[in-house]
Amino acid sequence: MIQKASTLGELKKQGYTSKSIKDEIRENLIVKIKAKENAFPGILGYEDSVIPDTERALLSRHNILFLGLRGQAKTRMARQMTELLDEYIPIIAGSEINDDPLSPISRYAIDLIEEHGDNTPIAWLHRSQRYGEKLATPDVSVADLIGDIDPIKAANLKLSFADERVLHYGIIPRSNRSIFVINELPDLQARIQVSLFNILEEGDLQIRGFKLRLPLDVMFVFTANPEDYTNRGSIVTPLKDRIESQILTHYPKTIETSLAITEQEANIYEEQADRVKISDLVKRLIEQVAFEARSSEFVDKKSGVSARLTIAAYENAVSSAERRAIINNEKETQVWISDLVGIIPSITGKIELVYEGEQEGPYQVAFNLLEKAIRTQFATYFPNPDGLKKKRGKEAEENPYRPITRWFDSGNHLDTFFETKDADKIQLLYKVDGLHALVKKHHKGANEKETALLMEFVLHGLAAYSLISKRVVEGKIEFKDLMGSMLNMGTNAADDDDTDFN
Repeated sequence: MIQKASTLGELKKQGYTSKSIKDEIRENLIVKIKAKENAFPGILGYEDSVIPDTERALLSRHNILFLGLRGQAKTRMARQMTELLDEYIPIIAGSEINDDPLSPISRYAIDLIEEHGDNTPIAWLHRSQRYGEKLATPDVSVADLIGDIDPIKAANLKLSFADERVLHYGIIPRSNRSIFVINELPDLQARIQVSLFNILEEGDLQIRGFKLRLPLDVMFVFTANPEDYTNRGSIVTPLKDRIESQILTHYPKTIETSLAITEQEANIYEEQADRVKISDLVKRLIEQVAFEARSSEFVDKKSGVSARLTIAAYENAVSSAERRAIINNEKETQVWISDLVGIIPSITGKIELVYEGEQEGPYQVAFNLLEKAIRTQFATYFPNPDGLKKKRGKEAEENPYRPITRWFDSGNHLDTFFETKDADKIQLLYKVDGLHALVKKHHKGANEKETALLMEFVLHGLAAYSLISKRVVEGKIEFKDLMGSMLNMGTNAADDDDTDFN
């Protein structure tokens, strides 16, 4: 095995040949494509768009710029590229910049080979160590990326500042023969971006007047928000011109893809999964919140809505149900629609609001998004109430929601407390006339718990379509008739802890 070589002489005897990192990635990618292996496992929704574009760029040995909003797996794809590297490569032992034993570029490596010849010690670098990453911030300097003179090294070694050995290499030279990622490239000051020109084009470095010719072997991956969408900065045109492939990323295009991503990424403990069941309905409601946010007039579309919103919301929904089960000493439970009030903190921290949204307030906007999600999904499970509102006479009497709304119109109301036991909640839901019959008519195969969840969903759905009133107050949700609630609206508005959906 080539890995066992410990000296330059042994390496030569074994017939090792050097190749650039881009050739390395290209060759290993070709092997994966031929074997029909997924080069980017766990990256969902990009199968017909971003992944083929990325593979074409890698086959072309290009540096890459991923352009997209936050939470679109840009950095994750870059990190997975390390799996396309050879498992181990040889380097000159002790080299700061991973010198190739057959083609050294640093003064340290060149001097070491001159001194020891074929006895020069060799070390082996695993592919997991061949990755560098830097978040671009306004305070990043040329010294951070490229390098600078180290006065302490000069003093300790008693060297002149004109001696190349006093140089301290920055993160890019130290990423020689590796993948190097700069996240949020537009945030890098223009003069710092300019310092990357020659590295990308020629491999030249200039540190404090030293004329160095270091043909660095680096695979560059940059990430950025689309230039038109950010006010923080831009990518200077000459640098953009030197990045051969620009690939546009995107959010999941379907609920199904979004569901798969959330289930894959959500961190749910086994004990939580054993205790709390979460239905497909609730999962879809959580995903729909993100879709509603991305089209909301209150949310800044330039900032985007990350997939991390639904992942955090999923975890919070499960924890809301788990907390209730612990309080009530229940061995198992399910996530009810009312538990989704617990995902509001997951929404407010992950959306950027425009001026109109700021006027509404993040808490109210988050509730509105949840209501819109309920409204959108409701029409996929039950008849659309909007179509029924327009019917008159006998057709109106056949409205499947009529028995339910009449029950509320008769002065009845229903309060569902967040910490109510499952059995007590089910008993409450059965009090509403027509609710059970409606669910059984449209979902005959539902078991008892699924039926109860759908019954609760109907109440939230009718409120979202303004057929009954829903009011979230501290500790509970109140369902009432719409007219009575409107008459009391002035009183409700005075209570800061109330949220009305009429």
